[in-house]
Amino acid sequence: MDTILRAEGLRKTFTLSRKQQQLEKTKQKVKVAVDGLSFEANRGEIFGLLGPNGAGKTTTLRMLATLIRPDKGDAFVDGVSIIKNPDAVRGRIGFLTGELKLEDFFTPDYLFDFFSDLHGVEPATAAARKKELFAKFGIDRFAEVKVANLSTGMKQKISLVISVVHDPDIIIFDEPTNGLDVLTAKVVTDFLLELRERGKTVILSTHIFSLVEKLCDRVGIIIDGRMVACDSLPTVCNGLSLEDRFFELYKAHVGEEV
Repeated sequence: MDTILRAEGLRKTFTLSRKQQQLEKTKQKVKVAVDGLSFEANRGEIFGLLGPNGAGKTTTLRMLATLIRPDKGDAFVDGVSIIKNPDAVRGRIGFLTGELKLEDFFTPDYLFDFFSDLHGVEPATAAARKKELFAKFGIDRFAEVKVANLSTGMKQKISLVISVVHDPDIIIFDEPTNGLDVLTAKVVTDFLLELRERGKTVILSTHIFSLVEKLCDRVGIIIDGRMVACDSLPTVCNGLSLEDRFFELYKAHVGEEV
């Protein structure tokens, strides 16, 4: 297989405030969010990071997207280090996160042009791509409407389109269907499958078993910041449903029933 992304021993810790310690019900001043995580993603596949809330999925994706720096380890995007050359990595990836907040007074048309220019996309290429993507997601009818006046689903579609303005080879999605209605969620999942058909690599995090089963070629299961299983779905599941296999691994890792 043609490996396009490789994570090697990623580790990230955060210092907890006194209030955070109370919320986490711990006396520890440092939280280990990701603990020695390693995995590979291949060109033209959808790779899922599956785990419960707080497992370290978002932190992992934020490191891969060069938004935060790992304490230890490194990752390579098409051979380029996220630590040594983060600017070059950003040009090779698209990143969609629920934390992306669109300014209320901008329009989809303006935002697409702004991010296209930010990524150095030629104007003619950007215009053709905007026409295609806006039509695909039904944004064209709302192109001049301010974000403040758009639905949650439409905002998510715009965020998705903005994340791929530069047609990257690797697209990283953090909980891509979280909070969406069933119609918008289907539009998003269909687009992820289309990206794979075009030879793109999609990395997505989720806690939804059915989404992994529907979309992913391979899956890595993260529990408490550690990769406890990583392979093709049939190999990881080992004859069980993905849900049953996950809870089997969870019980083995944390030593308790769910």
